[in-house]
Amino acid sequence: MPLLQRLCLAGMTMELRHLRAFIAIAEEGTITHAAARLRIGQPALSRTLKALESHLGVRLFDRSTHHLRLTDAGESFRIRAAAALNAAEAAFDPDRVGPWPLRLGHAWSALGHHTATVLHRWQQLHPQTPLQLLRTDDSLAGLAQGRADAVLLRGPMPVTGIRSTVLFHEQRMAALSSHNDLAKRSELALDDLASQTLIMNTVSGTTTLRLWSPEHQPGRIAEVGNTDDWLAALAADQGFGVTTTATADIYPYPGVTYLPLTDAPPVPVNLAWSDPPSHPAVPDLAAFIREIAQPTTNEANGPE
Repeated sequence: MPLLQRLCLAGMTMELRHLRAFIAIAEEGTITHAAARLRIGQPALSRTLKALESHLGVRLFDRSTHHLRLTDAGESFRIRAAAALNAAEAAFDPDRVGPWPLRLGHAWSALGHHTATVLHRWQQLHPQTPLQLLRTDDSLAGLAQGRADAVLLRGPMPVTGIRSTVLFHEQRMAALSSHNDLAKRSELALDDLASQTLIMNTVSGTTTLRLWSPEHQPGRIAEVGNTDDWLAALAADQGFGVTTTATADIYPYPGVTYLPLTDAPPVPVNLAWSDPPSHPAVPDLAAFIREIAQPTTNEANGPE
């Protein structure tokens, strides 16, 4: 028996309001603020959340006196809920009748030097499905908020409950001020940087101290929240960064030098999407990108 029919027989019908309630609570952090945002009473919102959790058979939030925190199941469900809600709203939007864009999110560097080729060839082969590239300074590049149908993520997957596939691998690069003495070299090793300050993008970056051995880690860390601030700090010689070849391709920056890191493991570039996908063309996009990128990829051939 289909799921919707079983729910109706049980007197339980899941509706878009359940998804809206869940998303509002997840974003606001409290029932009180979420209820005010949705303009409904707190008891009604609490009952809606309880019905959703009862239907799913899991707790979506850990409750405390003043704040609600998403459980692991809640984090996974948030991606599905946002994708479903966004797709439903798009379906009913009269301004979006016609070609159905496929939104590809990224936090930085997109597909490196493959970016323009992928966008151009996709447009030629799929004129009825425009491919929109969207940058979001977020660890999931907008997937959790339903802003993108598929996203490009580098490194290991940060959450469960999403589908992903490795497209290719990129070599790690050191990024540092052109005035730094190390910039005169042709390549660097991780230990060469241990005495320097590490400039780390803590919002969407992939670099952590785990790259170094405990005995040779950088002694100082300067945190930034986006790629633009990261590049500015590098150019000002406030420290060094670690990135991939894609950043060197996409972000040439006055006063910043990129050098290969000889002993750093490669970074997998993944395409990730909600399960089920919010756009039917997502699997085709994964195969399309892999076909274009792999023949010219010369980075190491194993994941981190």
